[in-house]
Amino acid sequence: MITKEQINIFDEKIRAAGSIVICAHKNPDGDALCSVLALAHLIEINYGKDVVCIYDGNIPDNLDDVPLRRRMRYFEHIENDAPFDVAIVLDYGIEKNIGGPHKFIENAGFIIELDHHINDEKIGALSIDDENAAATTEIIYNLMVVAGWNTDLTAARLIMTGIITDTGCFKYAKRGDVMRIAANLIEDGVDIQRIVNDLTNKPRKTVVTEAASVGATEFFYKNKLAIAIIDAAQYKHIDGRGETALNLLGQMRGLEYVVLLKEQKPNQIGVSLRGRGHAVDKIALALGGGGHEYAAGAVVYDTLENVKKRVLDLFKGVIK
Repeated sequence: MITKEQINIFDEKIRAAGSIVICAHKNPDGDALCSVLALAHLIEINYGKDVVCIYDGNIPDNLDDVPLRRRMRYFEHIENDAPFDVAIVLDYGIEKNIGGPHKFIENAGFIIELDHHINDEKIGALSIDDENAAATTEIIYNLMVVAGWNTDLTAARLIMTGIITDTGCFKYAKRGDVMRIAANLIEDGVDIQRIVNDLTNKPRKTVVTEAASVGATEFFYKNKLAIAIIDAAQYKHIDGRGETALNLLGQMRGLEYVVLLKEQKPNQIGVSLRGRGHAVDKIALALGGGGHEYAAGAVVYDTLENVKKRVLDLFKGVIK
């Protein structure tokens, strides 16, 4: 629950700030991207402050139509000799997930964090976290309501998009709170069908590449575990996350776990994990990553074959 004390500190620091920067984790997904843009927009509406929105890595193509998307600036393009007065980091999980923008965070005069991931080593002097929230955009919605901020349809669309992406169109939602928020946003004018259509509008090469990886999937442990691979040559054609492949494999009857290995660079493998009613967050943690109970991931710096072997070994101790 967001407290009055947290609201007062947030209000005081933002009002006093001459410069503000906001970022989320590297390779931002829908919740991370929309959290950054929604909070920046709400700060500008309610405080009249200019906010710099930065990122590291890649933003998936299916988020191109997100409101205010063009406001995101790659961290290496930021020229800022003086430290920012306030840095806000969102949806980051663990500190190493921040990537390049970390230098702006650690040098800022005051750090605020909003997150729904479990993290025992918080970096914010003010931490507005909720591990029970389905998405960081849910926390931003609650912050907006408790603080009594003015809002508009742009902020509402961003919050809904973040919620939809992080809940997998609500299939990962564990509490009714996020559904009630979604209902409120719809009543405020958000067109949920438009958002879903935008999120599923991918380039042909992306769909063909991910579908081909599904066709070459290997199955292990009596077909309870599926491992699909996207190599370096194919990786340039996907949206960075491989959601099409993950969703296709997730529909297979009898399958309990889905793993997608993506060769992002030589000896840099992105690992996406999904569990059908079975937790995968501890597997991700063992690989140096994190995420949600049934949807998690990691980046492992090793060869594709070594990472595959490591994943198989980890699941060997899990699958009965």
